[in-house]
Amino acid sequence: MKTLKAIVILILVSVFTTTTYAAEVPRESAPCNATEEAIITAEGLISDILTEVQNGLGYADARAKSNRIIFEAFLNGQTNGFSYGELVDIANGAIFHYRNTYLRPNFYAENVERLRSIVAPVIEDYKAGKITYAEAEFNAKVKIYQSINPSFNPDVEFAKDPIYRDIPPVDNSLFAIARKLVLESK
Repeated sequence: MKTLKAIVILILVSVFTTTTYAAEVPRESAPCNATEEAIITAEGLISDILTEVQNGLGYADARAKSNRIIFEAFLNGQTNGFSYGELVDIANGAIFHYRNTYLRPNFYAENVERLRSIVAPVIEDYKAGKITYAEAEFNAKVKIYQSINPSFNPDVEFAKDPIYRDIPPVDNSLFAIARKLVLESK
């Protein structure tokens, strides 16, 4: 009988002391025009789904769930004035980010330090207040492109018609890592 009481007490203590962890929207995955308020609103609606994605839920299933939740919240006026499209874009970026990190953890681990060295001058300028976040994000992209093709010149390539641009192929996840490094620097 004492053993049973001890087990029940241990179970109750573990149930009451366990906190629920809800995943946040990674700021580096949010669209560049997303406000902090919109990100927090989306986070409040889909954080449980993001946790499921971190634990293996597939991208399409997660998008379907989040789209339904956000649509219902929009119809019920529970989106703090943000549009369905704004919140879905934030959610989809976060879902993609978490799914990608779930599927390719080694990619992220292997590229953080490499990118830190590539974008170091940009991070220093941003920390010193010499450039805005938007400029830092753009400059980091250019540094990444130039790490693949040193002769890449954004003034020349971005001035061309998009069909004729010669931009080096880059895994978009590298840009997300660079954005994270820039955001963490402040």
